[in-house]
Amino acid sequence: MDLRERVDEALGRRFEQLVIAHHRRRLRRIGQYPGQTSGGWATGRPPRAGNQVDVHIDGATALPAIADAIEQATRSVWLAGWYFSPDFRLRPGESTTLRDLLAAAAERVDVRVLAWAGAPLPLFRPDRAQVREARDELTRGTRIEMALDARERPFHCHHEKLVVVDGTVAFVGGIDLTSYEGDRLDSSEHLARDGVGWHDAAARIEGPTVADVADHFRLRWHEVTGEQLPPPAVPSLQATSNCSSSAPCRRRSIGSSRAASSRSSSRTCARSAAHSG
Repeated sequence: MDLRERVDEALGRRFEQLVIAHHRRRLRRIGQYPGQTSGGWATGRPPRAGNQVDVHIDGATALPAIADAIEQATRSVWLAGWYFSPDFRLRPGESTTLRDLLAAAAERVDVRVLAWAGAPLPLFRPDRAQVREARDELTRGTRIEMALDARERPFHCHHEKLVVVDGTVAFVGGIDLTSYEGDRLDSSEHLARDGVGWHDAAARIEGPTVADVADHFRLRWHEVTGEQLPPPAVPSLQATSNCSSSAPCRRRSIGSSRAASSRSSSRTCARSAAHSG
């Protein structure tokens, strides 16, 4: 390792320590920091029995599963993410866009989208103007409700990616519904393409833990808009699955699961807000 790499590693380690200390202070201030326990960040919630997790590898399997769940919604569709592209396509070879999908769902169920408001400093991207433009394009002429979360500091951005359908199915992972700075509709073969691909995963959750994910969305929505959303009923594990030969996933039935969300949903963006993985 040369001198430049050693300096870079030392600075990166120090910066990480500062960020961790900062978030510990914020969590202690609101009474949410669990302390130094073996249970880690999720010790504030007891284990919930009867959950099932299907891990979808790469967007080519995760995104169609998300689209299927949204199309089957009967009560509500709640999404939180870093950035949403209205023209993003969730299925290979299809023309239906994210706006088309959500607008159709919003004709029959409650559809809410919560996005990061964009970088407050114009030297980072996407900036506030870009996000407002995307919001207007996504919601114009539809029943979609969308809120922008600007509660962060200059070098922070909201990075979590959540989809909650009917309070019974949730997707949590690292795949944004966007092609901004990389095409998330990537396959595990990672075939050559013109732009940047995006290798990541998303977990499809069924069972009582979905209520924890929904509660986290409700908390953030209230903090941003002041509106209290009704809590969904705690769901039981469903017998159905979205695993298929066309959309393979890795299933893991687990006896208990913990929801590891906190009141602070920011993640530090040291270089720019363009990387959402």
